[in-house]
Amino acid sequence: MNAIVSIIMGSTSDLPIMEKAAQIFDEFEVPFEMHALSAHRTPAEVEDFAKNAQKRGIRVIIAAAGMAAHLPGVIASMTTLPVIGVPINASLDGIDALLAIVQMPPGIPVATVGINGAMNAAILATQILAAKDESLQVKLTNYKENLKTKIVKANNELASVNYTFKTN
Repeated sequence: MNAIVSIIMGSTSDLPIMEKAAQIFDEFEVPFEMHALSAHRTPAEVEDFAKNAQKRGIRVIIAAAGMAAHLPGVIASMTTLPVIGVPINASLDGIDALLAIVQMPPGIPVATVGINGAMNAAILATQILAAKDESLQVKLTNYKENLKTKIVKANNELASVNYTFKTN
């Protein structure tokens, strides 16, 4: 089994957030790899990773970083693969990382999810992969139907919650 998605984080302290992406890939049976690489502390390793990811069979990269959050953009500058940035709430409520990731210069796009949004990053990566994979399309359809079922069930359960002035 060879990875087709890379989950890259600036530090292993991001793992509690990024493991949500790993869980989604396990659920959808998408082979992935995880690495800790820093745009500031290991720039040569980041360059080697980014320039060789496609040759190794990687099709989508998820890069998470907090604070200055240069990792997703640096990776995107060195590959033509889609890069999804996950801003990590490491300081300033994650707003600094969010702004750093979404404000990429023209020609270097990074798709960006919400702060600590590793789960959505994995779902977006899976949707990108599913464009050419019918079995993933079916899994995604079932997943989204299950989300709908959960909300319908929750709404029905609200009917049994009683308040003096609740009318439904």
